[in-house]
Amino acid sequence: MSTSNPAIDRLWDQWTQDKDNEIANQLVEHYLYLVHYHAQRIAIHLPKNVEKDDIKSLGLFGLYDALHKFDPKRDLKFDTYASFRIRGAIIDGLRKEDWLPRSTRDKTKKIEQAIHILEQQLHRAPTSTEIATYLNLKKREVEEIIKDSLFSNLLSLEEKAGDNNEDHKEGIGYSIPDQRNPSPEDKVLSTERVLELVNSIQQLNENEQMVISLFYKEELTFTEIGQILELTTSRISQIHKQAIFKLKKALTLTV
Repeated sequence: MSTSNPAIDRLWDQWTQDKDNEIANQLVEHYLYLVHYHAQRIAIHLPKNVEKDDIKSLGLFGLYDALHKFDPKRDLKFDTYASFRIRGAIIDGLRKEDWLPRSTRDKTKKIEQAIHILEQQLHRAPTSTEIATYLNLKKREVEEIIKDSLFSNLLSLEEKAGDNNEDHKEGIGYSIPDQRNPSPEDKVLSTERVLELVNSIQQLNENEQMVISLFYKEELTFTEIGQILELTTSRISQIHKQAIFKLKKALTLTV
């Protein structure tokens, strides 16, 4: 493994030979930027009640885990491996702590009920404005609740997919080798939900698909996406909210 940094290379040599805690701390300090990077990216999708320091603590655990399990002989950069572990540790921690407030969960249920009622009344999918008016909420609040709930659904989907493979949890969107063979029922249900999500994304318009891809897959900021699409940051934010609203509705209908 080459880091293109002689000092770090020496630390890796010492760590590989001695597994000294002081050396481990120096390596962790060097790679701490990965924790900050992934914690910041994931925090964007979370409610304001989730402390960023808590997310960073989860990520730091993932970094230590990566350091102890990384095999320098493999043809894989540590930065890449550590990123998988850091994201996985954060996602696992969020999932176990049930970070979505009860008030948000209650409002999510009301929104889902409102969508069902309005669809029957309007004979079409209601807009976020119509849902907000029906529930006497602000449009922005409805969109934020839907976004938080969608992220919660993705965490749940990921948990079902990854429960039986502790060595390959790598965060949202990862691919997992099937080593312990989940039950046929679980496998079918999980596959169906993934396919439904993929199909729902394909139903989005071109700009919405592009924003979702650049934001969640490429991890660009709204400002960076705006520069690519030649749109304002506020317009990118609006497109993102519209896309999330559509995806949440699609997931709700398929559950």
